[in-house]
Amino acid sequence: MRVVFGLVMAGLVAFPVDLPAQTALSQSDTGAERMTLEITGTEAGFEDWLAGFRTRALEQGIDAALFDRALRGASFDPDIVRKDRNQSEFTKTIWDYLDSAVSDARVEAGRRAIAQHDALLREVEDRYGVDRHVVAAIWGLETAYGSYMGDTPTLAALATLAYDGRRAAFFERELIAALRIVAAGDVSPERMKGSWAGAMGHTQFMPSSFLAFAVDHDGDGRRDIWDASRPADGLGSAAAYLAHWGWTKGMPWGLEITLPEGFDYEQTSERVKKPVADWQAMGVRAVDGGDLPDHGAASVLLPAGHRGAAFLIFSNFQVIERYNTADAYVIGVGHLADRLQGGPPIRAPWPREDRALTLDERLSLQRLLTESGFDTFGVDGRIGPNTIAAIRAFQRSRGMVPDGYANPALIDLLR
Repeated sequence: MRVVFGLVMAGLVAFPVDLPAQTALSQSDTGAERMTLEITGTEAGFEDWLAGFRTRALEQGIDAALFDRALRGASFDPDIVRKDRNQSEFTKTIWDYLDSAVSDARVEAGRRAIAQHDALLREVEDRYGVDRHVVAAIWGLETAYGSYMGDTPTLAALATLAYDGRRAAFFERELIAALRIVAAGDVSPERMKGSWAGAMGHTQFMPSSFLAFAVDHDGDGRRDIWDASRPADGLGSAAAYLAHWGWTKGMPWGLEITLPEGFDYEQTSERVKKPVADWQAMGVRAVDGGDLPDHGAASVLLPAGHRGAAFLIFSNFQVIERYNTADAYVIGVGHLADRLQGGPPIRAPWPREDRALTLDERLSLQRLLTESGFDTFGVDGRIGPNTIAAIRAFQRSRGMVPDGYANPALIDLLR
């Protein structure tokens, strides 16, 4: 589960494509300007930092012998810092992301994994009340159903990021948490491996999330999410995490819908929640033309503007957001879960002629909007609620559909 940075997707908002779920999409809240900093760390500087960190760790109760054993041989890895600082330069559109996240190959592999682990997944569903297909979908997106969980030594990676990463304090806390996991006997330092950003196991938990939510589902005395052949603790932990954040059994994450002519696109925001009956009265229908299922207050989401697919989302959408706040990820999990149980592909076309905005373009968009009188309240390269509101205001001023969608054509209009 990533510590999230919510790119409240206005369409072609960029999001990282190579990071683990529990960490990656959330750690960009330090600001775009820091992405371009050169790597200044050195091995000598790392050794000095490690000595100071050892003192701080011992003050927090970490055993000295354990510390020395766990971090023996740790060294500064500039490649990890480079990945951390450059991550938001690597972008995809939501349709490109979903093409991969919910590919036919991933769906078929998921159905095989569900068949192989049917008893376990049903047990997880019964114990935690979370749809087993959603748990399987998270597993599929995080590690391709356990086939690749990352081979980077977690302690060394976190040490590098704590020394010279964009969020040094955050990663230092995660490193302390990782040392506590080793101290608890759940895993040895040698087996504690995962992504370069510190996410671990079948469902890519960060160490702090592991301490708070991981479970010993199989009852063997250890919370072992690293064993490729034994996914019970990893899947149980993901379900326990979602249950903790309020998963409602029997409620879908959302569904694809159609919007009527003349629909008020100002209403398309996760912040706008209405009873299903109200959406129904406004002419919103399921994509097959049927009535909307009533699962309480819901929002309409347009991840690619009015020219792409539309979704009605329920409160379980926000629960999945606790795992990763990127809309693309949540839709990916939900749609993959639907496909794993026989649901159809997304029916509406995407505006595939568009491309993702680069970081420089996102910064330029915010500057141009603000200079034109549509204040984004900051220029940080993140298309969040303030920027979306500014885009809508600009679109209204030009007689456009105010869907808040950011794409290259919008920048051209502002220039």
